[in-house]
Amino acid sequence: MPDSDWWRSAVIYQVYVRSFADADGDGTGDLAGVRAKLPYLAQLGVDALWFNPWYASPMADGGYDVADYRAIHPSFGTLAEAEKLIAEAAGHGIRTIVDIVPNHVSEAHPWFRAALAEGPGGPSRDLFHFRPGRGEHGELAPNDWRSEFGGPAWTRLPDGEWYLHLFAPEQPDLNWAHPAVRTEHEEILRFWFERGVAGVRIDSAALPAKDPALPDFTPGQDPHPYLDRDELHDIYRSWRAVADRYGAVFVGEVWLPDSERFARYLRPDELHTAFNFAFLSCPWEPARLRAAIRDTLAEHAPVGAPATWVLCNHDITRTVTRYGRAETGFDFAAKRFGTPTDPALGTRRARAAALLSLALPGATYLYQGEELGLPEAEIPREHIEDPMHARSGGVDPGRDGCRVPLPWTADAPYAGFSTGEPWLPQPPGWAAHAADLQDGDPASMLTLYRTALALRRATPGLGDGSLEWLQSPEEVLAFRRPGGVLCLVNLGADPVPVPEGTELLLASGPLGADGALPSDTAVWLREPAAA
Repeated sequence: MPDSDWWRSAVIYQVYVRSFADADGDGTGDLAGVRAKLPYLAQLGVDALWFNPWYASPMADGGYDVADYRAIHPSFGTLAEAEKLIAEAAGHGIRTIVDIVPNHVSEAHPWFRAALAEGPGGPSRDLFHFRPGRGEHGELAPNDWRSEFGGPAWTRLPDGEWYLHLFAPEQPDLNWAHPAVRTEHEEILRFWFERGVAGVRIDSAALPAKDPALPDFTPGQDPHPYLDRDELHDIYRSWRAVADRYGAVFVGEVWLPDSERFARYLRPDELHTAFNFAFLSCPWEPARLRAAIRDTLAEHAPVGAPATWVLCNHDITRTVTRYGRAETGFDFAAKRFGTPTDPALGTRRARAAALLSLALPGATYLYQGEELGLPEAEIPREHIEDPMHARSGGVDPGRDGCRVPLPWTADAPYAGFSTGEPWLPQPPGWAAHAADLQDGDPASMLTLYRTALALRRATPGLGDGSLEWLQSPEEVLAFRRPGGVLCLVNLGADPVPVPEGTELLLASGPLGADGALPSDTAVWLREPAAA
């Protein structure tokens, strides 16, 4: 595969800087901490690092409220340090992907501050969605849209006008019908591509364009007033033209139920890849997983784009915890405090899921700490920072549980994350998952991931390419990759035999005494070469 196609088979590691590693002891992860762990990441075997927003931000939504794309948040470091990190990672053979949030900016962004200062009718207000209210005295919101975080999507200012925010009030939505918004974002792309960034992940990629009339929402209306509007494709075609000049790539966060509409974002002159949320949210059930994989490959095939596979990210309940619950799928609306889980069962399934995802065609995203088998932490209410918790009236525990600072060294303060108190508390027993304890342990999650990534890179047929389903019991997922590499995953209750004459490459757990594949276990096998 040409080097320019690296992204088609890449394993991309997601770095949530705030919780990765802290070098200066202030309790917040930083770029110097990431730089210190580059040898660890190289040994893990990843191809690229995707950084959640590292820009200047008030952190009302974990950095997704960007105040300045050309500056680094001071808790993380400086622009010069970011440039050094990009270069040093490249020296380890690791590329860098940054996050862009086109739907909105921070209320601290200079544009929004100017809009507030100018008042109604000011030119800067045209960069956003300001409207007078409805009702006799403008006391009602301009329409009935709801925020993704709960509550109304509008906030009223003292001057009487309202502004739109599909997320938190601290994140005003941009008006993408304004040419200055498009020009600015293309300049931001160039700014980071010039500094050696290899790609951009686009947050909430299907949301930026709005119906200019801002009508009330009617379920089932077509086109939708703010989701997946046709105007978006012209925006991303212009972005693609910028990226192609630098050989850079895009991955879109596109949550859409319609596979045909989803595939339009992946046409050859638009985005290179998009996250696969059907697989991410799928329960640990054989029929559902088989359907998610088949549907994903089918929706990517017409446009020739590789699929992406991910088990967890900075918004989603960690895999070990989710797979240990009675309900193993994921739904934001179903998150509640105190949901019971079986850690041993969840760990066994998470190990099997790791081999499954890494055997599928395309690219794989690995969220920091998944390689350590970290569980979801239940954060005490008084320490929760995620706005989803407050906007839900305290019902939703929020997303902080998958953002707890990583454990690096078991016998060090705060498990080696920092010498100062971490910004989120680490739960009791966190040090038991530390990387130094797992290093060299043949049964650890870390060793499983290191071995799997090394095999994936060294084995022709893994990565991008074709997949052939094999006949198997209903509770078993079984498929062949090019070169005779097989993957079998047993999601049933009873052991199943593996094909005779095959060579065992890797197993997620011990096989039976008779070589059978136990429940919730996966294997990679190689068929004998044809005579």
